[in-house]
Amino acid sequence: MLWPRLARALVGKPLTDAAPPVPQPTVAALAERLATMARTRLGRSLAIREVDSGSCNGCELEINALQNVAYDLERFGLRFVASPKHADVLLVTGPACANMAEAMERALACTPEPRWVVAAGDCAVDGGVFKGCYAVHGGVGAVLPVDLLIPGCPPSPEQLLEGLLSLLEAETPPIRAAR
Repeated sequence: MLWPRLARALVGKPLTDAAPPVPQPTVAALAERLATMARTRLGRSLAIREVDSGSCNGCELEINALQNVAYDLERFGLRFVASPKHADVLLVTGPACANMAEAMERALACTPEPRWVVAAGDCAVDGGVFKGCYAVHGGVGAVLPVDLLIPGCPPSPEQLLEGLLSLLEAETPPIRAAR
């Protein structure tokens, strides 16, 4: 019957796995280098605007993990912003959907120079599992000029931190003419 199963589910332990251990020294070292490079290159903290172009939300879960108590990027001067007008980095997840192409182009046009475009996740890199779909152009590179590809399905918060760090450690930020 339903009632005994419901009672066992309410009283019993959850059936989920434990969270993987977070390597705190690695995260702290990466975040500190990232904050230092942001101040060196930009003279201020790094502002990131995340754009979801039709993903399955796996990448968004990992990106949101960057803001939780385990990673807490705000303490290093790294922050997510609500408007591309205040961003230094457009962090795009999901494939380049036909319905989102114009929105991605507008977000890029609103982002001031110097700016970077990061494609995070397998779908953003080359279309991922949505590759070949009639509503998908492919990876984000089909619509925007991408500066950094972070593969993974989804990429871990450590991979995202390493990617942002490599972006800041590059020689010079890209300055492009308008499309």
